[in-house]
Amino acid sequence: MNRKIKRRDRYFVYIVECSDGTYYTGYTNDLDRRLKRHNEGSASKYTRSRLPVKLAWKKEYSQFQPAFKAEIAIKQLTRLQKESLVKGRRLDIVLADAGIKKR
Repeated sequence: MNRKIKRRDRYFVYIVECSDGTYYTGYTNDLDRRLKRHNEGSASKYTRSRLPVKLAWKKEYSQFQPAFKAEIAIKQLTRLQKESLVKGRRLDIVLADAGIKKR
């Protein structure tokens, strides 16, 4: 079966805050649909038991690869570093302060 994956030109890295106060980081090409799926309990095992979730932070990219790499980098951050993103600090600064390079 030869199926081509249709790529959109908008990708998002996002952080949701779960009902227990923890953060979950992910990426998607349809943020509204992904948030809806999280709150339906069908997007991830982690958030399924921590509903409802709310969007805490997002960043848009025009290509898949940078969004995917940003997600990996954000997942390496501590809770306090993620909180600084949520409060408005720039991603590149947070990553530099943490000594994390986007690959």
